[in-house]
Amino acid sequence: MKANIGLTEKNAQQIALILNKILADEMIVYSKTRNYHWNYEGDNFMEMHKFYEGQYEELAEVVDEVAERIRTLGHFAEGRLKEYLKLTDLEEQAPTPDQQKQVKNLLDDHETMVRYIREQINITQDKLKDAGTADFLTGLMEKHEKWAWMLRSYLK
Repeated sequence: MKANIGLTEKNAQQIALILNKILADEMIVYSKTRNYHWNYEGDNFMEMHKFYEGQYEELAEVVDEVAERIRTLGHFAEGRLKEYLKLTDLEEQAPTPDQQKQVKNLLDDHETMVRYIREQINITQDKLKDAGTADFLTGLMEKHEKWAWMLRSYLK
C-alpha cells in the first residue's frame, strides 16, 4: 500500500532517489571508516581505533535512519552493494594504514556529502514540497559537518 502523506507519487519517487544516493554514500563512508578502524597502524593506535569506532557506530545509526526515511515515503531502500557503487560519488582508495591518508580520505567523503546534502535540502523543500525530508537532511548535513570538523582536526 502506498503512503498517503501529502506528497505526490512523482515527488516521493524523486525524493526516494535522492535518499537512496545518500544511503549509498553513507554505506561507503561507513565501510571505509570501519576498514580504517581495523587496519590503522601507528603510535596512537588506540586513540584512532576508538575514534574510528565512534564514527562508524554513529554512521551505522545514520544508515538506518536514511533507509527508514525512504520507507516512510513509501519506497524501498536500496540494500545491494552493487547498487551502492552505482549510486555513490565517493571513491574507494587503495588500502592504507597511514593516519593522514585515512583521515584525508574520510574528510573528503564527508565534505562531498555535505555539499550534496546541502543542495538537496533546497530541492526537497522548494521543488518537491517535502519539509520533513528537508528537515531530516538538515540534521544529516550537520552530523557530517561535525564529523568533517573532527577529522580535519587530525590533519597537519
